[in-house]
Amino acid sequence: MLFSDGQNQDSPVKKLRARNSTNDNPQSDDPKNFSLERSLWSDKSATVNTVLDSPTHNVFEAIGLKKDFDDGAVKALRNLDLQIPEGEFIAITGPSGCGKTTLLQLLGALDLPTAGQLLFRGTSIPDLRDPSAYRSQQIGFVFQSFHLLPTFTAIENVQIPMLETRISSSQRKERAHDLLKSVGLEQRQNHFPSKLSGGERQRVAIARSLANSPSVLLADEPTGNLDSDNAAMILDLLIKIQQETRMTLVLVTHDMSIAQRAARVIHMIDGHAVSDRQTRNGAY
Repeated sequence: MLFSDGQNQDSPVKKLRARNSTNDNPQSDDPKNFSLERSLWSDKSATVNTVLDSPTHNVFEAIGLKKDFDDGAVKALRNLDLQIPEGEFIAITGPSGCGKTTLLQLLGALDLPTAGQLLFRGTSIPDLRDPSAYRSQQIGFVFQSFHLLPTFTAIENVQIPMLETRISSSQRKERAHDLLKSVGLEQRQNHFPSKLSGGERQRVAIARSLANSPSVLLADEPTGNLDSDNAAMILDLLIKIQQETRMTLVLVTHDMSIAQRAARVIHMIDGHAVSDRQTRNGAY
């Protein structure tokens, strides 16, 4: 059951049951001013603030991590060792096929490693009893291609991650409205994705990723489909969210000008982390 509040006939639920799978084409837009309301990002999970309440711990740790495809013919990750502390903004860079997106998928429990250990706050991710609960409660995803449902409005798309929570329909709608307002889309909340520009769609996607107050945000080339102005706006938004909440942000990019905005840059080649360095933003 998606709901426990008895309100299973609201519009997002009916649409989710009957949605079709048409695709939208991204467009560009003029940057708009936006503001953030800190209370929106940190109203649920105490884990968001553990970096402030206790000595720094690793949110993720990989030990000898391997990921193969095609029965071992393709080795995406090769004995990768990695530590990501709580509250850090890390950029993962490297050429296409180096394993950076594969790593992000493993961190988000979207796939399983072939060998090695992968820990989330000391717990093995591959051994989680309920990976979907982990993704829903702890992880926010932002993808290059937005992945908005085309038959849902902006405010309905933002509500989707909340469908498996116990909050009421009215609470879901109110939070979705507040999140869209915080990313500058209050006036566009009833528009369908096909009526939104590329930058607006990515802002909807960011609002959706924050719906359940995750402690970690995983962003895979979040500016890849945007023009330079909108790319800068989206990056500024992600950084502001990360700095205000101290959530952990892991961002995959091939653009070094974007990576330099992170506190730490890990460069990957052929499934290996070949460099790991602090930037001038490393000390908050």
